[in-house]
Amino acid sequence: MWFIIENEKEYNRAISRFEELKYSKQGTDEDKEKRLLVKLISDFEETNYHFDDIDPIEIIKIRMKEFGLKQKDLQVTNKGLISKILNYKRPLS
Repeated sequence: MWFIIENEKEYNRAISRFEELKYSKQGTDEDKEKRLLVKLISDFEETNYHFDDIDPIEIIKIRMKEFGLKQKDLQVTNKGLISKILNYKRPLS
């Protein structure tokens, strides 16, 4: 049973459990537990950690690099759109 996360030990336990449930099938009890954990973890992080504002475009670029993806690997109907977004010529929406 889960309660409000109040310390680092509980936080780490919640993260571990979330990792176990990450791919649970939608609508199952495990999925409901996973969604509850997301909320509890998020609330704890907002209260206890300060995350600098990170540019979402930079996050996309970092993830692309981690997965070895290129602009052409991202699926959109307008191929030029990805280039415009990643080069800050069009806002991310």
